[in-house]
Amino acid sequence: MASREFSITQDVLDRMQPENERFGTVMVSLIRHLHDFIRDVQLTEEEWMAAIQFLTKTGQITTDKRQEFILLSDTLGVSILVDAINHRLPEGATEQTVLGPYYWEGAPRLPMGSDIAKGIKGEPCFFSGQVTSLNGSPIEGVELDVWSGDGEGNYDMQLGSDEMLCRATFTTGNDGKYWFRSIKPFYYPVPDDGPVGDMLRAMGRHPNRPGHTHFIVRAPGHKTIVTHLFPSDSPYLDSDTVFGVKEGLIVDFVRHEPGVAPTGEKVDVPFYTCEYHFQLAPLEAVKA
Repeated sequence: MASREFSITQDVLDRMQPENERFGTVMVSLIRHLHDFIRDVQLTEEEWMAAIQFLTKTGQITTDKRQEFILLSDTLGVSILVDAINHRLPEGATEQTVLGPYYWEGAPRLPMGSDIAKGIKGEPCFFSGQVTSLNGSPIEGVELDVWSGDGEGNYDMQLGSDEMLCRATFTTGNDGKYWFRSIKPFYYPVPDDGPVGDMLRAMGRHPNRPGHTHFIVRAPGHKTIVTHLFPSDSPYLDSDTVFGVKEGLIVDFVRHEPGVAPTGEKVDVPFYTCEYHFQLAPLEAVKA
């Protein structure tokens, strides 16, 4: 008779009668891998209780403005792995990356060219570019949902604001071009005052993300992408704590002395420009 240490796995699997086939597939694999992991590391009772307490604290600290479980997923590389599996894009398409914990649905719809960072700390930056299909043809009616932290890396949610700051939604014309004013994004630490922060410290890892501006780009007949643009001079590009950096998303933010901006307005302080062209995959070109 097999030792209980080894027979328990099959006993658990034998009791399953899932109504949903996919749920059954996932749970069988989860149970097998979890049991194998426990046997592999010879998990102690004290370690298992510590794991339970860790997950309990992760749930307790989570609120409608702080999702510690997403942060846990991000910092373990799970979010980017799930993303890679579920968003296999053809060559040439702009790369996808993680959504991040600070997305706030319903950003105000503003006219193209608006300043979305009024009253926000940071160095002015003028973003521009074009959204095209893979064949290079411009896409009309593209919706760009844009957001970032301020020039010190703080998002509106972290500042306790009930008002959306440094967020907007723009819609392109028939030429697919976009332009708006914001700030050059600054690097920042993810929240590390909770259980995920304790985990990172125990692993000998820092909590920092390189500076980035978020985009969700939606277009008729094309695959929606969730992505970032990273300044090429930002710290932590090679050690992003959520593993979200991809080479094709690193962009030169060009510094300019005070003067006339691309929009024609006069800027009294140094400012930056960031030009980036998004290429979207037609739905029929996306692999299942």
